[in-house]
Amino acid sequence: MTYFTLDLDSIELSDEQFFQLCANNKDYRFERNAKGDLIIMPPTGGETGSKNAGLTAQLWIWTNEDGTGISFDSSTCFKLPNGANRSPDASWIPLEKWNTLTTEEKQKFSPICPDFVIELRSKTDSIKDLQKKMLEYIANGTRLGWLIDPLTKKVEIYRTGKEVEVLDCPMTLSGEDVLPNFTLNLSKIWS
Repeated sequence: MTYFTLDLDSIELSDEQFFQLCANNKDYRFERNAKGDLIIMPPTGGETGSKNAGLTAQLWIWTNEDGTGISFDSSTCFKLPNGANRSPDASWIPLEKWNTLTTEEKQKFSPICPDFVIELRSKTDSIKDLQKKMLEYIANGTRLGWLIDPLTKKVEIYRTGKEVEVLDCPMTLSGEDVLPNFTLNLSKIWS
């Protein structure tokens, strides 16, 4: 299956309606771009799902040991400052930032941009669309982002105020100053 984008210019879909749409259609993943268009994404296949679970697990283990933030999986949707609703494959937010949200904001699509995001390209993903998404994260407050492409065995590293860095088949990635002492092992991604 492929992605579909529906132009919703003539329909005003509120945040609550979007949340309910997602809750009522759990077999699909939905996002909204800053313009308000609805993006419908199929569930991932087994191979991508397994690789993504490994990435999320590594981030969760580090987060649990480090204690300075909270990590999220691909089923989490955030409302970015530009109005888009996005669901990175894995993400992390510092506790002091997360704790500024109300209980209701934490339970729905949190109005916050993660400091760290990972996007893992699957066969149905357009690299250009993922690159735009990564730039959108950076423009909305993400400090470090990794676009991991198993198809080309490349990683694009996005940082605030810096040019995108491209690495060929790295075996590990460093969380740098955003996730101090976090190292992501990519050996299973490339196999």
